[in-house]
This record gives sequence, structure tokens and C-alpha cells, in this order.
Amino acid sequence: MNFKLIKAGIAALTLLAIPFAARVLTESFGGSRRLDLLGLVLSATSVLSIVWGVVHGSDDGWTSGPVLGSLIGGVALLAAFVVWESRTASPMLPLRLFASRAFSVINVTAFTFAAGVFGSVFLLAQFFQVVQGYTPLESGIRTLPWTMAPMVIAPLAGLVVDRVGPRVLIASGQALLAIGLAWIALVTTADVTYSSFVVPFVLAGIGMGLTFAPSASVVMASAADKDRGVASGTNNTIREVGVAMGIALLASVFASAGSYDSPSRYIDGLVPAVWVGAAIVATGGFLALLLPGRRR
Repeated sequence: MNFKLIKAGIAALTLLAIPFAARVLTESFGGSRRLDLLGLVLSATSVLSIVWGVVHGSDDGWTSGPVLGSLIGGVALLAAFVVWESRTASPMLPLRLFASRAFSVINVTAFTFAAGVFGSVFLLAQFFQVVQGYTPLESGIRTLPWTMAPMVIAPLAGLVVDRVGPRVLIASGQALLAIGLAWIALVTTADVTYSSFVVPFVLAGIGMGLTFAPSASVVMASAADKDRGVASGTNNTIREVGVAMGIALLASVFASAGSYDSPSRYIDGLVPAVWVGAAIVATGGFLALLLPGRRR
């Protein structure tokens, strides 16, 4: 594949999009806000400490001094962040946002969704290379039933979310994702054929598509106009933290049961990790039932 040609095509599309965006998108300005430097430091160091502890837990031992200290320290820093945000005059994360049940639930769901799905994808993408010997490009092509489905389903979900309500769409999406991941864990062996993955990949892709647009709708609807920028940023940040935590956690599960030494050893670690990912997503699916239904 000619990657220079692909890059040139992307650059051409970008140049064509600039005048269109300049014509359609209007300028907007948010309110002035002081930098919450201490809140930024506390939040970043707490997440870094927890992720470091999870990553090293399986190799160094969960009760080893560095790992245990990192996990306890991360939780303590996170608690300090919450206390600081509740007291400072200009918080980076206004805790009043979480007074809304919808906002709290959608952020927990975003975290579990990102942790379970992307932690599993991180290992499944390597399965095609480590176990079945495909190149990175060939491996990526084989995941297209999963990655292409949201491009079709997400716009449709955005069109019907006001009619059926976000609860139905998001809970259904998480259920399909959990079923897809569990299906993958059940059929995965060293000599499994690709056709065994197509249906669960499509289910997972549909589940992701049912999640994206309704989640954004819930976030925007649960915050006041002046808080919508912060609310959206908070949701995006929590989702990205979920990605990091999910990869760290599922990689730790993988390392405790398997390794990269051979295809069979990779399967030994992959299957329990994907089962954990399915359980995490299923938990978020149950919590999504607490989201608001259709507006009357």
C-alpha cells in the first residue's frame, strides 16, 4: 500500500474542508477561568500513580512495596483532588456537575465502556499478529467489521435518540458489546478461523455505535449552558482515563496468566483478559439503566 499517496489524499481533503468549516462554523467564546494548577497536578499524578501500580502489579507482586505504595498513594491523591475541588473558588472540575444523576451515570458508563472495550482491543489486535502471523495492516483489516459498524450506526443513533431516549440505546449498546466480547472469549483458540470473529465483531461495532451519540446528548442535556464545555471535557477525560486504566488492568490480567512466548501462551492470557473486559462493560450496561428515558 502506498502510504505517501494516502497522506497526500488526507492532506488534500483537509485543505478542501478548511473553507467549508470557515463558512459553516461560527466563533464562540467561553467565560474566563483561572488555571487550577493544584487540581491539575493532583489529578494527573493520582492517575499516573494508579496506572503505574496496576501495570507493575502482576510482575512485581500486588503486595510489594512499590506497587502497594503507588496504588495507595494514587487513591490518596485522588481523594485530595476531590477535597481541593470542593473548596477552591475556581475548580478545574466543578463537583456540582455530579449532582445530576444522569451526568454521574454517563461518566461511570463512559469509564467502564472505555476500560473494557479498549483494554480488550489492545490485546485482540495483537492476537492476529502474535498467534496467527498477520502483519499489522492485515490485522487491522480483519477488525473492520468492528471498526466500520459505528460509522453507520452512530449517525442513526443520533437521529433516534430523542424518540427512544438515551437509556435504551446506551444500555443496549453496552449489552451488545459485552455479548460480543464474551463471544470472542468463548471461541478464541490458537487455530480459530477468522469467520468465527465476524459476528461478535459486528455486534461489538453496533454496540459502540449505539453508545457514542446518545452519550454526548446526555452530557450536554445534564449541564447548564455555562458548564457544557467543562462537562464535555470531563466526559472525554474520564473516557481517556478509562482507556489507560483498561489497558493497564487487562494487560496485567494477561501477564498473570499468559505471555508472548508462544501462541498457546498468548491465548492463555488473552481469554481471561477479554472475559474481564466483558464483565466491566456489562457492569456499565447495568448502570446505564439508571439513565433518563425518553422525554415526554
